[in-house]
Amino acid sequence: MGQTLAEKLISAHAGYPVRADDLVVVRVDGAMASDTTAPLAIKAFRAMGGKRVVNPRRCFLVIDHAAPAPNERIANLHALMRTFAREQECVLFEAGEGICHQLLVEKGLVRPNEIIIGADSHTCTYGAVGAMGVGVGSTDLAGVLLTGKIWLRVPHTLRVQVAGRLRPGVMAKDLALALLRRTGVAGATYRALEWTGEAIAGLGLGERMTLANMAVETGAKTAFVDPCGLDLLGAAHDCLRADPDASYLETLTLQAGELEPLLSQPHSPERVVPVRECAGKRVDLAFIGTCTNGRLEDLRVAAALLRDARVAPQTRLLIAPASRQVFLDALREGLVASLTAAGATWIPPGCGPCVGTHNGIPGDGETVISTANRNFKGRMGNPAADIYLASPATVAASARAGHIVDPGSFADLLEAKP
Repeated sequence: MGQTLAEKLISAHAGYPVRADDLVVVRVDGAMASDTTAPLAIKAFRAMGGKRVVNPRRCFLVIDHAAPAPNERIANLHALMRTFAREQECVLFEAGEGICHQLLVEKGLVRPNEIIIGADSHTCTYGAVGAMGVGVGSTDLAGVLLTGKIWLRVPHTLRVQVAGRLRPGVMAKDLALALLRRTGVAGATYRALEWTGEAIAGLGLGERMTLANMAVETGAKTAFVDPCGLDLLGAAHDCLRADPDASYLETLTLQAGELEPLLSQPHSPERVVPVRECAGKRVDLAFIGTCTNGRLEDLRVAAALLRDARVAPQTRLLIAPASRQVFLDALREGLVASLTAAGATWIPPGCGPCVGTHNGIPGDGETVISTANRNFKGRMGNPAADIYLASPATVAASARAGHIVDPGSFADLLEAKP
């Protein structure tokens, strides 16, 4: 019997064939931590007797969750990371460079067939380029820095087959929410997801990153997006593929052509309903950004929907590009000028509003519609606010209308977007 992609990739790193549920120790190709987890990992590394990081050029430290530092305590944590990076000759991304997952993909630091361990739950994003991204805690990451290895239980795989093509106004975020509606937040716990099908072949890298990123919201350990139709990292690459006779725990089929814009209602990502069921709900704050949806493709959609218009009165639109490069590209394309003229407020590349550290905490009783991945009570820093999760198209359309609205209402703008 053949192997799933997770089984194949782990076998290559273990040095022998593995099957689901096997416990293995594997070599690691890269390690990543952000300013929320790196300080704890550094302290654990020291407590374990660590003197030198085993592979410093493949150790990535990113200041992105509270960047620039909003207070003295966090400023000192950033200083700890800078000192450690200098001592160990690790790769450090400073405040303002961007979000960890965007940076590692954007700069080609994650490559197909690799295993990357990150002290962040959305490390599964790297499955968009054929790598196995696994999120762990700070202590586990410290062990990786010390040894260059980690133990894993080989996950069973859930295959997601997406037939047909997405309609205008329907994005990869809607696909991810459609799956979440099927699985709930625990239905794929410790599983690997394999996204495949005709609709996947038509997606760009940014949309594939959205699919891989949202996998952890189903409970999945990691995710892979079929590289069909995508020239990874600018060159043809021999990505590992699942065998035709691989054994899957289950195969789920989604019909892309039948899918409509979706959103998650407060206070859980699994409370997924069609946008039309919440249409008319007032929006106080619209947010476009995060490691899920802060890329150039997302800003293009937002600019198209706000072309020759303004954000509705009494509604605020915040935009956090996923990286400095995304912001520069948006500048060159005129998207920054266009969205600024429409009333958007730009904040530095980073995670701030998503995790509620700074740069956009909502007020009591306010309604937020966000392109983020989580809407648990208090997620954006205020448990008295209501957060809806949706695609960039739905968020931008709702910012324009001042209330939740199906982006299909502006189909002519979407079809005309560059």
